[in-house]
Parts: sequence; structure tokens; C-alpha cells
Amino acid sequence: MVVVGAGMAGVQTAVALREQGFTGPVTLIGAEPHQPYDRPPLSKAILLGTADGSAFDVDFASLDIDLRLGCEALGVRPADHELDTVAGPVPYDVLVLATGAEPVRLPGTDQAPGVHLLRTLDDAERLRPVLAAQHDVVVVGAGWIGAEFATAAREAGCAVTVVEAAARPLAGALPAEVAAPMTAWYADAGVTLRTGARVAAVEPGAVVLDDGTHLPSGAVVVGIGAHPVTGWLAGSGIALGPHGEVLADDRLRTSAADVYAVGDCTSFPSARYAERLVVHHWDNALQGPRTVAADILGEEAAPYDPVPYFWSEQFGRFVQYAGHHAAADRTVWRGDPADPAWTVCWLREGRLVALLAVGRPRDLAQGRRLIEAGRLMDAEALRDPALPLKQAVAG
Repeated sequence: MVVVGAGMAGVQTAVALREQGFTGPVTLIGAEPHQPYDRPPLSKAILLGTADGSAFDVDFASLDIDLRLGCEALGVRPADHELDTVAGPVPYDVLVLATGAEPVRLPGTDQAPGVHLLRTLDDAERLRPVLAAQHDVVVVGAGWIGAEFATAAREAGCAVTVVEAAARPLAGALPAEVAAPMTAWYADAGVTLRTGARVAAVEPGAVVLDDGTHLPSGAVVVGIGAHPVTGWLAGSGIALGPHGEVLADDRLRTSAADVYAVGDCTSFPSARYAERLVVHHWDNALQGPRTVAADILGEEAAPYDPVPYFWSEQFGRFVQYAGHHAAADRTVWRGDPADPAWTVCWLREGRLVALLAVGRPRDLAQGRRLIEAGRLMDAEALRDPALPLKQAVAG
């Protein structure tokens, strides 16, 4: 068994194989030189210097996992059952692709001074002294990662401006009426938010917008999306989707024999939502490996069709989301979005398909189970934030 990618998805796949009884050789290959680590703390504790690292608590030696770090994958030859790496070819019986996703770069800024991405431990280490020195910071992109970094930068005492090309934060993730209340969070935290603004250039000490405005900046942090790390699969014959993701089936098998894909680098068909999903979140990287390991070992396992889940800590708020709201036909609010805590629910044909909970973790926990069960909801009862969400089931 060879697993490519030593992030959450790759590590959990190797561990799941052992937990489910596989006793043969397992090789885990990672491009970074660091001991495998968890990524969520990068935008929080590690960035602020309140933690030195986030290495997984996994004893690879005791699990007899051959860990090869600083070893970049270059290609796959499925007909030969070989993985090409910078250290030479690696033969496999079964290969698992878990190379994740990487941030989209701001065009024209590859050589610009002081421009940062935030994906790796090295990225966080380069940004930590920037925050410690309380530089003026410009964040490009008001998505989840942009908001989290802006939060950390403000906690560090930096002056922060967030530049967003769309008319509102989270424009690509949430409907306008749901994202609108979040706009006020920036001002409340002392962050300047400029929407409908595009970066024209990055100069030493300044970001120039397309309207000619110069924003002072000691550092620029780009958070404008991510794409799967799959360019290295060119010529392999492994089928990719329109966004470059590996196309997997409901057992996370790819188009190539004996090759699986898991985590951020792949998409899978969801019967629950009647569409193929690409889920770039931690929970997907945690759950998928169990399905992969079970299928490799020939166990009877249900098709992989999770309720997507993620969380974000921003501007003093704990935001959680479960489900997939794209096909919803009704939106129900629980509470006032001007208050510190509220929830919005999405229904399709009366069934709960997604919810966003701000400061209401109980709603999220109960709602996630209701989505999994496909329960019909009483929309009027659902509106009452004092009523436990599980008590708003119809009938």
C-alpha cells in the first residue's frame, strides 16, 4: 500500500489500514520535510505563536508505516503500478492519492515582495514575525481563510484591510442574504473591508487597487480559493474533473485500477445531493480514509456520501456549517442575525439539507443528524430559536 500525501487524508488512510487489520507494507509519502501535521492551527495558534507545531499524535514506527518525507511525487504509471518520485520509482499494489489542495495565487504577484499564502507550516512560520511586528496587512479575499487570517492579524495588533472583488464576503460560499450580516463583523473587529475592489498591482509597501487607491502594506496575504494538487498526474490517464480534481466513485476509486483518491484532491458522487461534490474541508479528509481502507480490504462498506461539515473561528464567533444548500428551495432563520448567535436552515421539499450555525453548536450537532436521517421538518417550529432543533421534526 502506497499513500501519496502526508496531510490529514493521507495519514488517516495509513492509520485506517492498520486499524482495519491490514498487515502488509504501508508507505506514506509526503512532499514536505516536516513530520505530518494538522492544518487548522496554522491560521490560529501557530500563526499567533501560541503553539509551536501541530504534528499528528501518531506513532508511525509502532504502526510499521514507512514514512518518507521531503519526497515529491512526479507522476503515476498505472499500467506498471509505479509511482514516480524525486527519489525514484516506487512500486505499488494499491495507490491512494491524498495530495490535497493548494491556494490560488494572485496573478502577477509571483515575484512581488511581501506576498504570502497560508497553506503550509513554512507559510505560517514566515507570517508569524510579520504579525509580531504589527505591520499593516492587506488580505486579498474575504472568504473563510481571509476572515480567519484577518482575525489573527487583528489579535496581534496589526492594522488590517481586506480587499474583496465581489460585493460581499463569502460570495462564492453563501447566498447574499446569509453573508450580508457577516459584513458588520469586520468593522466590529476594527478591520477595513473593501468590497467590489480588485488588486491591480503589488508594490513595495503598498497594494494598488484598480481604482488607483494605494493601501499601505507591510505584508499581503492572498486567500482567493484553492485548487486540487493534481497537475503531477498529467499523462497518467487518471480521469480529472473540470476543476482538476480526481474523479472518484462512491467508494473513492479512480478511473485507474488499484488507485484511490481521498480528501481535497478528489470529487465523489453524492446520492443525497444528486450531484458530484468537491469538499475542501478537514472533516472530509478525516472521514474518507475509512471508506478507502474498507474497500481495499474487501469489507462491506456503505457508499461514501457524508454530510459535509466545516467550522471557522472568526472575529470572536464560532461558525459551523453542515450539508449542501445548492438545491434548497426554502430558507428558514432561527434567531436574529444581528445577535451574537443565530442559525439559518435550508430545506428541500421539507427536508433539512443544510444549516449554518453561528454560536449555536447544539443546532449544528442536532441538524447534522437530521440531515443524515433525511427528516421532514416543521418550518414554523424551526423558526423558534428557543425550541431544540430536533423537536422541529414534522409529525
